[in-house]
Amino acid sequence: MLKESLIADLVTDLPAAIRLQRLVSTLANYFGCGAVGLLKLEHEVLKPVAMYGLASEAQGRRFIVAQHPRLTTILASRNPVRFDPDSELPDPYDGLLLDQPGEALPVHDCMGISIYIEGRCWGVLTLDALHAGSFSQTTILELQSYSLLVEAAVRMTELEQSNRDLRLNHQVNDQPFSPTSQRYELIGQSKALQQILQELAVVANSDLPVLLLGETGVGKELFARQLHRSSARANKPLVYINCAALPENLAESELFGHNKGAFSGAHNERAGRFEAADGGTLFLDEVGELPLVVQAKLLRVLQNGEIQRLGSDKTKLVDVRLVAATNRDLKEQIKNGEFRADLYHRLSVYPLPIPPLRERVEDIPLLAGHFLELNRSRLGLRALRLDSEAELTLLSYNWPGNVRELEHVISRAAIKALSQGASRSDIVTLGSTLLDIDSQVPVATHHVINEPLQQTGISLKQAVQQVQLQMIKRTLEQYDGNWSQAAKQLDVDPSNLHKLAQRLGLKA
Repeated sequence: MLKESLIADLVTDLPAAIRLQRLVSTLANYFGCGAVGLLKLEHEVLKPVAMYGLASEAQGRRFIVAQHPRLTTILASRNPVRFDPDSELPDPYDGLLLDQPGEALPVHDCMGISIYIEGRCWGVLTLDALHAGSFSQTTILELQSYSLLVEAAVRMTELEQSNRDLRLNHQVNDQPFSPTSQRYELIGQSKALQQILQELAVVANSDLPVLLLGETGVGKELFARQLHRSSARANKPLVYINCAALPENLAESELFGHNKGAFSGAHNERAGRFEAADGGTLFLDEVGELPLVVQAKLLRVLQNGEIQRLGSDKTKLVDVRLVAATNRDLKEQIKNGEFRADLYHRLSVYPLPIPPLRERVEDIPLLAGHFLELNRSRLGLRALRLDSEAELTLLSYNWPGNVRELEHVISRAAIKALSQGASRSDIVTLGSTLLDIDSQVPVATHHVINEPLQQTGISLKQAVQQVQLQMIKRTLEQYDGNWSQAAKQLDVDPSNLHKLAQRLGLKA
């Protein structure tokens, strides 16, 4: 039955994400386990591709293989690996299974297998259960058999992605993902983020200047890096410069360079950032902070592609793609005489507003999971997670500092938990009180539902359940009781939606 179901999905024309999600759901139902994860290996880091039965924040985690002995063991073998229920090795998903009754429980039965595509290790498939004895010798042999179909589904998905990139003329970044590059990864699945990424992919193939607009902390630098990685200049330098940190008397030299003796202290000639970025991309962050005299010279570079070092009467041609960013209202600065109108029009050939975090509510759990895993690694913890009340608190906050503020809130809460006596060898759970943010106005809730909670004086956990119940009911009404359409609208796996509805008492 399982084989027929997997084969049916292979021959059916399905979007890649849906095919892989159905794959893990089918495996979970057949093996009767609490969670299944399909993770892709990228330079010793495993990134979730499809998951079933795990908290949504698990999708945002990036697992450094060397820090997770179970994942290391699975990758080291071509055969299925099962860990004894009394194994002392921590599981990457400890405390993250949805089946746990409101508490942080460790995984008690686990098995996994490495996935190979054309002789290369692609990643791993993991199966986890809260109950010891869920997996037997028979299930291990079955996993070995069905892994070939899993590899076929992954191979098909990879081929479709490659064909799509070719059709869209996307550039493939051949720089491997690494632990140090996690800070530059854009994480999220919201429609707002996907729309921005789609626009970036299109404009990346041109050499048009791009102006990134957005509040402090939305991650404008990350979007600039994504633009560069997606462009034909991906293998050339990306040079970053913070215009707000440039002293006015050195800004010109920093951008365009100088000759020896050009000014007091110029003991040697020095190339500027434009020369360093020749052939690549120059990212001017906080461009609204540039002095007016430098703005005039910057305009000349945009018009003619020429720079002139301080102290030199010679010009030099440079081939640089310019990306600028600001959190200021440049049009208002133009009115105040603080920014040149002609430079603004040159920079904003393609203006791209970056949505604030409060408009990407669906991405908050994934981003939180990403920062939880980073702090788990930094602090040497066995496991670090949020309880349901803390998650609602994050979803209910307005985030004036955006993603940067979320990162700091998670880091601060993890340190507080340790200072209050949490053990590094236990599953550390962050409650809402540790987050230390004011979330009295449930902003995120109002985005998705327009009716008040039925009771007052209830706990945050009860409030979460009420919101979930109301959203499911309203979505089912919208689609005339069609659970499949409701799951698609709610961005939830259909099997997970049925389980959640049962837990909330919505269905028998």
